[in-house]
Amino acid sequence: MPRKPIVIFAAACIALAVIIAGATWWVLAQRAAPADQPVMTFGEADIGGPFQLVDQTGRQVDESILEDKWTAVFFGFTYCPDYCPTTLQTLAAVKDQLGPQAENLQIVFISVDPERDTPEALADYLSTRGFPEGVIGLTGTPEQVRAAADAYRVFYERREQTGGYTMDHSLTVYLMNPEGEFVTPLSYGMGPERTATAIRRAMEEAAA
Repeated sequence: MPRKPIVIFAAACIALAVIIAGATWWVLAQRAAPADQPVMTFGEADIGGPFQLVDQTGRQVDESILEDKWTAVFFGFTYCPDYCPTTLQTLAAVKDQLGPQAENLQIVFISVDPERDTPEALADYLSTRGFPEGVIGLTGTPEQVRAAADAYRVFYERREQTGGYTMDHSLTVYLMNPEGEFVTPLSYGMGPERTATAIRRAMEEAAA
């Protein structure tokens, strides 16, 4: 075949491939984003806000307890058989990993089971060996607990079981800065080293 027809044939093949690719992209785009569906954008998460609760000493507290220190906020309950104690033990190890920086980190444990988690029950639970020292335990009326959970976008739900009930709930720890603002989620299962690294990085970036 002469050279000129070969060049023309190759150019036609390339043009056809471009047309097919364009048509495929258009079809997929239409399937992924229908015309009546708004474009989703992602900004800073709206997590945290006002709350009115009581601590394990019976003292009335609000969101101002988050000020002046970095805070790891965690929702759980004292009858939790696994996730809650594991998370608290992990946070104890995190404070060990942070060394001197741990002095600027407090832990707030908010109960999602106000029916059983009285201030006294929280005080007894948080004194468990292996848990971090100085954890602030919070509880309140069902309405107060619901308002706090809603502020942090936390899911929880009572689930009946043989001999009583348990609570299903979110597992994320929320890192808040000294102004009481949400910084980053600390996912369950990250482990002490990765969690400490995330907290240390947030502290250092804020100080830079």
